[in-house]
Amino acid sequence: MPVQRIYLDHAATTPVRPEVREAMLPYLGDDAFGNPSSGHHFGRQARAGLEAARKRVADALGAQVREILFTSGGTEADNQAVLGCAIAHCGSTDLKGAHIVSSPVEHKAVLASLHEAERLGAHTTLLPVNREGVIDLDALAILLAGRMPGGKPTIVSVMWVNNETGAIQPIAEIAARCASSGVTFHTDAVQAFGKLPVRLADLPGISLCAISAHKIGGPKGIGAIFVRERKGVHPLLHGGGQQGGLRPGTENVPGAVALGIAAELAAREQAASADRLRGIRDAAQNALLDQVPDAVVHAAGTARGPNILSISAPGTDSEAMLMHLDLSGLACASGSACSTGAVEPSHVLAAMGVPRDLAIASVRMSFGALSSPEQVPHIAHTYGHVVEKVRQLRAVLART
Repeated sequence: MPVQRIYLDHAATTPVRPEVREAMLPYLGDDAFGNPSSGHHFGRQARAGLEAARKRVADALGAQVREILFTSGGTEADNQAVLGCAIAHCGSTDLKGAHIVSSPVEHKAVLASLHEAERLGAHTTLLPVNREGVIDLDALAILLAGRMPGGKPTIVSVMWVNNETGAIQPIAEIAARCASSGVTFHTDAVQAFGKLPVRLADLPGISLCAISAHKIGGPKGIGAIFVRERKGVHPLLHGGGQQGGLRPGTENVPGAVALGIAAELAAREQAASADRLRGIRDAAQNALLDQVPDAVVHAAGTARGPNILSISAPGTDSEAMLMHLDLSGLACASGSACSTGAVEPSHVLAAMGVPRDLAIASVRMSFGALSSPEQVPHIAHTYGHVVEKVRQLRAVLART
C-alpha cells in the first residue's frame, strides 16, 4: 500500500499560499517586472508594488512604513540587527567597545553573528536559561546595570519563540527592561509572527525585529527587518543606496509583494490559526504520550507557541527516528546533529540541561496549514511503531 505522507515540519518552511502566488505573478510578467529604481513605466509599476508591500508588512506588524526594510530572509535580518548595531556603536568593524548579550537557545543566525562579533573584538555574554529554556530575568537585570564584564550591553538579542521547543520568552518584560536601561533590544520573531500577537507599536522597547516569509505561507529568500531608529544600525551591504542605504541592492519585488500578502493574511488569521494549531498540537502530544508513556515533552512546563512539539523517547536517537519516520510517511525534524559518526544533542536542549540520552532522541513536530485533527491517530500510531523499531535496533547493535 502507498505510504500516507504527513508534513510535520512547518517550523522549517511552509507551502506557499495560493493568494501569495497569485499576487507575485504580475511582477514576474511583462508589465511590472522593471527595476524599482528606474523612472520609466515598468520601474514605476515595480516601485508601486514594492511600496504597497512595505505598507502591508508595516500594518501587519503594527509598525511605521519607514521602519520596514526587506532582506533576503530571517538570517540576514538577524545578522543586520546584531552586527549592524555593534558596528554603529563602535563606529567601525573593530568591535572592542561592543558588548552583545543573547542566550544559548537562539537560532544559529544569531549565535553565528555573536561568534563573528567576537572575532571582531566584541565581548559577548549568554544569559542563563531554566530547564524550560526561558531566560533568567534577574541575570538580565545585572547585565543591564553594567555590573558584569564587558560593561553595559550594546544590544540584547533574545528570540520570541524558540524554533525547536516552541518556548516563549517574556519579550514584553525584556523589552521594557532594555528600554528603561537605554539598551537596544532585538528579537527574532520568525517563529512568533503569525502564531502570537505581534504589535510592535505596543512594545516600544523593541528596537529591531526579524521576520521571514517562508514561515507564514510565503516563498523562501525574502524577509524583513523592523528598525525603529536607523541611526543605530550600520549597513552590512554597500551599494546603490536602496532602502535608505541601510539595505542596498535591487529589491526582490516579487518576493516583497509575496511577503506583504503573506504577512497581511498571517496577522489577520493569527488568533483563529493559533487556536486551531494548539488544538492539533495538544491532541498529538496526548496521543504520542499514550503510545509512548515514558516519552518526554520539552518545554512543556512553560508557555509555548501553538504549533511546535518537541518530544524524546528514551532509548532512541533522532537520526534513526527521523529516517524511520520518513520511511513511514511522517516528515519531522530535530535539533540534533550527526558529527563524526555520533549524534550530538541540539544546542537548545543542551542549554536547558536536558540529559544527553534524551537530548539526542529529540524529534520536533510542527503543525500548520497542512495539518488536521484527523491526522493525529495516524501520527501517534506511527510514532509509537517507530520508537519500538528503533529501540529494538539499538538493542541489537548494543549486543554486537
